[in-house]
Amino acid sequence: MRSVLFAVLIGLLGAAALHILIILAVPGFTGNDAYTRIAELGEPQHFYPLRNEPMPGNGPINDDPGLRIAVCAFSIAEHPVRLFAPAGVPFWSIGLFDSSANEVFSMNDRTAVSRALDVVVATPIQLNAIRKALPDDLSRSILVEMTDEDGYAVLRTFVPTATMDEAARSFLGNAGCEPIEDSAE
Repeated sequence: MRSVLFAVLIGLLGAAALHILIILAVPGFTGNDAYTRIAELGEPQHFYPLRNEPMPGNGPINDDPGLRIAVCAFSIAEHPVRLFAPAGVPFWSIGLFDSSANEVFSMNDRTAVSRALDVVVATPIQLNAIRKALPDDLSRSILVEMTDEDGYAVLRTFVPTATMDEAARSFLGNAGCEPIEDSAE
């Protein structure tokens, strides 16, 4: 009798684990994961502001009226990527994610130099080359190592009042997500 109960218990635990695994894996197999949806917005290495209303297809939206959000899909397979934006809004934050939506790095204006965004994302090999011959224009950049070659950035800025909306849109419009092609590799 005990062996039957043990077999049933093991079967139930195995079925539960299999169901959880399938549920977590479905977005990756359907092409409906965050990275794919962001990459479909347009050319890579470019910030795209998200709208507050649903987009055609299944594109990402900004569902928080107190924030303005821009996203950028990027690849560091060939060159590191530099993310930058000037200071000038009351608050901003950025999150970097790999293609599986795992958060790799995050920061906000309170931890940035001069409250401006300046982050370089690179593979471990690219990062070593940058550190060996650090160019002057990257001397104040925050260097982030990412093992996955594809990823995306989510840049958010707070809009406390309607009068700050134009500054927030300008901040996101001036944000850059560009490859560093002349880095020492």
